[in-house]
Amino acid sequence: MNTIHVDIVSAEGEIFSGPASMVFLPASEGDIGVAPRHAPLLSLLKAGEVRVRTPEGEEQLFFVGGGALEVQPHKVTVLADTAARARDLDEAAAVAARQRAEEVLSGQIDKITQAEALAELARAAAQLKIIQRLRKLKG
Repeated sequence: MNTIHVDIVSAEGEIFSGPASMVFLPASEGDIGVAPRHAPLLSLLKAGEVRVRTPEGEEQLFFVGGGALEVQPHKVTVLADTAARARDLDEAAAVAARQRAEEVLSGQIDKITQAEALAELARAAAQLKIIQRLRKLKG
């Protein structure tokens, strides 16, 4: 079976490194799937879920808070602003972050504060979506 090597790294360190049969990523222009021998590609990533399908057929889920993606025919590199394994996400913290962002957005704010709050809201929503998906997979 053909595989592609995947590296997911952030400022905190390496989150994942290993072979995959397929990788699904939240590119800035929409979700994409990358298979072995994919054409070279550079893209920005938005906050969301990265799914790595291992050669054995299991899926590993990760959260990325944005970043950059480089695809080569035999390697995928994710340089994430922030990244975590789905099982390590804190639901209470994500709910609290979403509430804080919504409170900020409901008041009179400048454009920079609004942009920061919208980005925080997007990250929290992406984390909560991954947590819900993980629950369904376990259930």
